[in-house]
Amino acid sequence: MATEIDELIEQLKATSVSPGGTSDSLSLLSEISATKDPKLFDKHELADCFLGLTQCEDTSVRKEAAKCIAEITKSEVQRKKFTKREIIAAFLECLRQVPTTDDSMELPIQICRALGNICYLNDEARDLILELQGDAVLLQLLDIGDIADVSNAPQFIKVRGGLLSNYLLGGEGLAKRAMQLGIMEKLQKMIDTGAGNVEQHEDLLLNTLPLLSILTENVADLNFDSQLNIQLSRILAASTNPDLAEMCLELLHYQAESDEVKLLLAKDGLCETIYQLLEKYKTLASTNEARALMKLACELIVLILTGDESMHYLYSTPLLKNMIDWLDATDIDLLTTGVLALGNFARTDSHCIYFVEQHTMNKLLQVLAKNNGVKDDVRLQHALLSALRNLVIPKPNKNAVIQAGLVQTILPMLEIHQPPVVFKLLGTLRMTVDGQEKLALELLKNKTLIEQLVHWSKSSDYAGVTGESLRLMAWLIKHAYLNKIAYALPRKGDAPAEQIADKLPLSQDYDRSSLREFLANEGTVEAMVTMLTAQHLVMQNEALIALCILSVVYLSKSGEAHQQQQTQRLQEELINCKVGAKLAELITKSSDSMTKEIVENLQNCVNLLKTSDNLVEHLEQHNINELLKSIPILTEYCTL
Repeated sequence: MATEIDELIEQLKATSVSPGGTSDSLSLLSEISATKDPKLFDKHELADCFLGLTQCEDTSVRKEAAKCIAEITKSEVQRKKFTKREIIAAFLECLRQVPTTDDSMELPIQICRALGNICYLNDEARDLILELQGDAVLLQLLDIGDIADVSNAPQFIKVRGGLLSNYLLGGEGLAKRAMQLGIMEKLQKMIDTGAGNVEQHEDLLLNTLPLLSILTENVADLNFDSQLNIQLSRILAASTNPDLAEMCLELLHYQAESDEVKLLLAKDGLCETIYQLLEKYKTLASTNEARALMKLACELIVLILTGDESMHYLYSTPLLKNMIDWLDATDIDLLTTGVLALGNFARTDSHCIYFVEQHTMNKLLQVLAKNNGVKDDVRLQHALLSALRNLVIPKPNKNAVIQAGLVQTILPMLEIHQPPVVFKLLGTLRMTVDGQEKLALELLKNKTLIEQLVHWSKSSDYAGVTGESLRLMAWLIKHAYLNKIAYALPRKGDAPAEQIADKLPLSQDYDRSSLREFLANEGTVEAMVTMLTAQHLVMQNEALIALCILSVVYLSKSGEAHQQQQTQRLQEELINCKVGAKLAELITKSSDSMTKEIVENLQNCVNLLKTSDNLVEHLEQHNINELLKSIPILTEYCTL
């Protein structure tokens, strides 16, 4: 085959393009363009030969020459060889004349193909077009609406789109230049035409929307005109072509990053449109491509709901009921979308209270009960926990959610070790115990839970899980015992240690068994001490409160024998965990940013620790008293 190609090339170079040689040239060009493997031409230097052919007066020869170049330049080697100023200039001059006097699109089609292939992954060719101001010529092609050459119109629309795509893929500079030349207005006009009759103008839309995608990727913060977003929404609703639907969804995804666009699309009914389409086609999502399209559509509903105004608007539309209905869906993507949507609706107390009153919360718990195992869908679990976490935040909801079995449903999920799920699991439990003394007391006794929290608190693989594990332990201590021992906490750090010791009557009648069982788990004290130097001030404060409570309950010079044993053990653990060093590090690193509340809790904690002689000595070794005096907010008080 290579020998035959060599002979063809030699014959072509030897053939004159005079009137008498036209038929021979056409025959040879036809044979060359029919060659299936363009790499067979790689060793040949063809550009100069074809330059002459592209300038031939005979339109048929020019057309066949352009067709050959289009085929030959499918090879990367020949793309580079045909990257010549003269050839590109000749092509641009021809395109400048479109539409031609005879309205034929055959030659423009082949030139678009040839120039498009030369531009493919070829910055040098793109730069030449820019130098020749050829970008204006290319964009001028978008102005061609009514194509008289009806039989060739679909092919022209396709190759025009391909040429512009390959050119604009050259990057940000070319895209911005196209914007300056009015490409958006041209595309808007074409899409308006297409949206008027989507079925009739399907080819036009399929070859126009990719240009919008390229511009979106290359021009930062490109915001479409409101009308264009509406048209994309209408095209999505009207089209039965999955490729067209995918393009619309992807473009709307990008635009919907803006809250203003979220509200626009919500008011235009896009979410309801997507819901209806998914209900119509859900049984057909059997291929990977169809499933990916379905997920893209689902994700757009959720994205629109992340906007505050759009969420509030959609709350009063049928979409709310539609999403609740999807809690009964057997399709995992529809079910997950329903849960995610409800989680987004549950961003206000009033909505959350409504969901509990209307038993939507119970439906969520039923779904979770069926999907709370190690092998169940992680994305669904994450969505369910997110929604339930939101529902349990309002105080009026807490008891109802607890009574409905939230804790019993999510505790089995401690077996799951997927960080995103664990993070939401711990956050949900933490919100649930807020102000719930009875539940906090119960969970402090849950050995499986506490052991897992200690384990996760030492894990450095996922900072969010580490932090939530520590915070949940601190919250359990706080909400189980703060009300019981609040009388013993001095304010503003103004009580000396000897006075605090007198204020700790351990005969106060309350059950310490939950805290005792919590402390019996190895690593619990260490976790609270470690939390003192957490990155976030809120966690530092929570650790101080937890240590204050431990100190009030156990650090005293009086008490029964078993109480004294617990006191002795706590003292030893605090010293072994180097609580003095952690306090010193906390003051050194965070004193400048400490709030008044944190400073008060820090003083309380230090004074409470001093009720133990052993800890007094330990704190002195770390110069805690002097470090306290260096805290700026305390210095300011003294100055005043």
